[in-house]
Amino acid sequence: MLRPVLQYPDPILRKTCLPVIEIDENIKNLAVDMLDTLTTVGGVGIAAPQIGVLKRVVIIDVSLEKEEEDVPQDFRVFINPVVTVLDSRPHEENEGCLSVPDLRAKVKRPSRVALDAFDLDGNPVHIEGSGYYGACMQHETDHLDGKLFIDHLSFLKRSLYDKKMRKDKK
Repeated sequence: MLRPVLQYPDPILRKTCLPVIEIDENIKNLAVDMLDTLTTVGGVGIAAPQIGVLKRVVIIDVSLEKEEEDVPQDFRVFINPVVTVLDSRPHEENEGCLSVPDLRAKVKRPSRVALDAFDLDGNPVHIEGSGYYGACMQHETDHLDGKLFIDHLSFLKRSLYDKKMRKDKK
């Protein structure tokens, strides 16, 4: 089922998500709804709080790892993901977010990370990524802790975006 994507500054986006204790039908249905929403609105990842559910579930397009043109998207569900920095040297990527419309900005993050989680069958999953793929892993898991990519921007860039959002609301 397609669900609306919450938009900044919705306060739910700033809340910390609860771990998934049991992978039951509710979690599997949540994953289906998240995938339906992501494939309809477009993007490379989505986190449960973006559709108003405070659970530690993300979906990421793992085809990004290949860094090739014309590779079909391959979305995977990650439950209770934990990111570990493998290389802390900064790497800058141009990021955007379904919950932060009309803004793309360069964000510095660690250059290589690992993501450990569970799949929908409860099996442990370990993936590693760098570049855009690694940034995506970090971006989506940040959502689970109430963080948005705009939190990584300078005060000036963030202030200009906030001013634009207030102006657009009027």
